This record gives sequence, structure tokens and C-alpha cells, in this order.
Amino acid sequence: MGSKKRPKLDNDLYEAELTKLQAELVEMQEWLRTSGNRLVVIFEGRDAAGKGGAIKRIMEYLNPRVARIVALPAPTERERTQWYFQRYIEHLPAAGEIRLLDRSWYNRAGVERVMGYCTAAEYQRFLRQCPIFEQMLAEDGIMLRKYWFSVSGKEQDRRFRSRLTDPMRRWKLSPTDLESLTRWEEYSRAKDEMFVHTDLPGNHWRVVEAEDKKRARINMIADLLASVPYEKVKRPHLKLPKRPTSTGYRRTERDLQLYVDDFAASLERSGKRPKKYVDPEDEDRHHRSEAKLVPKPEPKPEPKPVPEPVAPTPPELPTPARAITPTTPEPKVGEAVTEP
Repeated sequence: MGSKKRPKLDNDLYEAELTKLQAELVEMQEWLRTSGNRLVVIFEGRDAAGKGGAIKRIMEYLNPRVARIVALPAPTERERTQWYFQRYIEHLPAAGEIRLLDRSWYNRAGVERVMGYCTAAEYQRFLRQCPIFEQMLAEDGIMLRKYWFSVSGKEQDRRFRSRLTDPMRRWKLSPTDLESLTRWEEYSRAKDEMFVHTDLPGNHWRVVEAEDKKRARINMIADLLASVPYEKVKRPHLKLPKRPTSTGYRRTERDLQLYVDDFAASLERSGKRPKKYVDPEDEDRHHRSEAKLVPKPEPKPEPKPVPEPVAPTPPELPTPARAITPTTPEPKVGEAVTEP
């Protein structure tokens, strides 16, 4: 049974809760760093399901020396001859580190399987070895979290069409992405088969409903925080020292250094305000949801016009009667006419 479609998450609520969750992510990072624990988070799912947006919000306030994104390109000819998991192993975290995998070794069960980039024997070997490989990670103390971002075909198609004309996101589309539109059911079957072999007790897939990207980000980050047993770390009190008195240092003359042009000042002088970029995938959905969910306000009744004061009309005077002039009958033929 499909999940009930929910309205788009209110943007003010989203922004407030996201900031709160990001503050908790910083606390989780500090606990990992000081305790020496290691965390790997896998992001998989349909193309255009919102994986990259979720990763971006997670990383926004984290230390890039502690938390890093792993997004590997297609394997080289040399890597194709290695053990399949080998090229991922070098990107696993050391003590106190976080790795966010934007796609992962599950490429073999998804795109490689559907597009024919691996043989049937390689695919079957992956399904046998993957649970063992992930069990080895767990036994070595690495915390592994696997998230699958789920989106409908209709919503995926809408996002693809948006990216065709969006210069900021056009790079996200590839021929392989577009091919996925014609292989929807093949990818669905591949995902179901992958879950059969890798959705195991103690190592479950966590499915994120991603029709609304903002709702998906909030849900995913909240689940990640709830799954990691972090504690708030007491930090040492820091105090800024006083600046020492000058010893006579003189700054280098400005003319001797190359400064960048004050482009901001030219913007101020022009008086122009560049249009803010709005993600069209959110903007279009925002307008549609508002049209459906926000009732149009009833028009306010227009105030009745106040009649202007009219001067009293003077009474009409009676019209004098017209004098009736008696008419003289015309004489008959042959009759004499006499003067009055």
C-alpha cells in the first residue's frame, strides 16, 4: 500500500527544525571525534530523489577534516581488475571520522546490474559478499547506516524536466540518468532483489520518502541522530588572549600588493538587485501546494459610497395659464366677411 501523500512542509518550520538538527550534528561530530568512533552513511536511491541535497545540509556546519563526502567516478581500467570492494576500502574513516557515501558499492546491484555494466557472475558474487563485507565493518567497530531515498516516477520525471532548463543543475543529468526513465521497472526489480539480500537484522536499509525534499531531509537527519548513541561532550572553556602592544610593525603599502577589485561597490553604485536563485524543483511544488492548500481569501465587501449632500430643490412655481384666443369660424363660400 502506497503511503498517503502529505502536503509540502512549511518552509519556516523546515528552516527552524533544520537549524536545530544541524546543531545536533555538530554535537554528534564532536562525540565521534573525541571518542574515536567511526561512522559511514550510505546514500542510495532513485536518480533525482534528493540524496545530494540531504548530504549538503548535513555537511553545512561540520568540520571538513572530520566529515567528508565520498562520490567516486566510474572505475578506471585498473580498478576494474581489482576486488570490487577494494576501491571503497581506502575511503573508509579512521578514528573520529565520518564518511558520507554519495552512491556506494551498491552501484553493482543497481545501475551496473540494469545497464549491463557487470556480468551475471559478478552480480551474484556481489550479493553473496556484500553482507559479509558489511559484517566485517561492523565487527571492526564501524557504524554503518544505509539510506534509500524513494520517489515516484511522476516526481522524478518532473525533477528531470526542471533540470533540463536549470543552468545550476543541468550538470546533474547524464545519459545514464535519462535512460533510467525508460527502465523504471527494471530498477525497481533490481532494488527489490538487493533488499532481499542486504536488508538484514542489525543492518537494515532505512527508506526515506522523498516526494517532498525538505520533509525528506528533516526525516533522514533526525533518524541518523537517533541511531547514533552520541553524548554531549563538555568542551574546555576558551578565553581570547589580549593583543600584545605593537613593536613598531608597519603594514606593507597597498600600492605594493595586488588587491581584487571592489566588485561589491560596483553593485551598490549600480542600484541593481540580482534576482535570487530559487530551486525550481521547490518553487514549482511550492506554487502548486499553495494553490491547493491555502484557501483564497474572500473578497472584502466594497464600502458603500456615501452620497454627497444635495442642495434642496426650490419649489416649482405654477406655470401661468396660456390665454386662449377665440378662433373666428371661416366664412362659407359666398358669405360676406365682416370685421370685428
